Parts: sequence; structure tokens; C-alpha cells
Amino acid sequence: MPANEASFDDLQAVFGSRGAAANCQCQRYKLRPREAFSKFPVEERAQRLRAQTDCGHPGSERTSGLLAYLDGEPVGWCAVEPRPAYSGLVRNNRVPWEGRDEDKADASVWAVTCVFVRAGFRGRGIASALVEAAVGFARERGARALEAYPIVAKPGQQITWDEIHPGTPSMFDAAGLREVHRPTLRRRVVRIDF
Repeated sequence: MPANEASFDDLQAVFGSRGAAANCQCQRYKLRPREAFSKFPVEERAQRLRAQTDCGHPGSERTSGLLAYLDGEPVGWCAVEPRPAYSGLVRNNRVPWEGRDEDKADASVWAVTCVFVRAGFRGRGIASALVEAAVGFARERGARALEAYPIVAKPGQQITWDEIHPGTPSMFDAAGLREVHRPTLRRRVVRIDF
């Protein structure tokens, strides 16, 4: 469900009260280059997320992501909106731009920057369902394309839940996004054009 149709309490139930998600509040790619992540207290990050999602306002035409529910309980989050909304991503001169010739500020291209599932609900396909919902959400809202930046484990290496927030190539592949760029050994750029 679009986050504006959910309550902020539900969103915070997904992020939890400790760990990387609770600390980040999905602001890593939202902060402008001059805004050091460590200088913003968690409370400020949470307030920014509340404003970005417009939680509790079902009539709003804007939001910054989707919430997943299982049997009425909030269990997952997916950040998806026009790519220029992610200042930290668009202003980054390396990943995922190295070797790409594209207008970073093209608002018709949307991006998924985070897919997160609460502890206790992982391994049930919720992240993949969120990615599939993000494809439909972006298309319905007029996106020309949707891209994401999943991470790949090195052979024999486990990726922690804190590190895997951009998602995995397989969950995007299942939703129809295809690799268009490989800027580093561990990072992929995947995309679907509508």
C-alpha cells in the first residue's frame, strides 16, 4: 500500500527501534551532499521520513514508498519515487553513474533505493512482492522507467540485512528489471522501461 495511506506508527513498526533501519529512517540517499548523515539525529530523520511519506493522508498525491502488510501487520517497506528525489544518489559522481551517460535529473525515471522486511518476517517473499508492487506503482504514477541498484554478494560471502537494503538482483529480475550497468563488482544497475 502507498505509505500515505498507512499510519506513521505502522511505518515505524517496520523500521523498529534499533538497528540500521531504525537509525537510517530511509534518509541515506535523501540527504543533500552538504548534509552529513551523522549530524542528523534519528528523530530528525524520522520527521523527514514522515513528511516524505505523507503518512496518514490517503488523499495525498505524493509519497515516497510502499508498505507491506501480512495478516494486517506492517512487515515491509520499499522506497520508490522519482529519481531526482534522492539527492544523495543523483549527486553521487560514482556509483551508479560511472560509465553511464544519462540525465540524472530526469524525473520520469523512478528509483527503488531500499527494500526492507522486519525481522521475523524475512524469507517469505515479502521483499519480492514489494519490488513487484513498486513496478506497478511507478508505472501507474507515470514513470517512463524504473531502476534500482541491488548488491551482489561475493562468492561464499553472506550479506547482512543491514547491508542488503538496496535489494538483490534476483528480486528485481523476477519483477522484470534487467541489468543495464555493472559499476562495481558488488553493485548492479537494473531497469525496466515502460
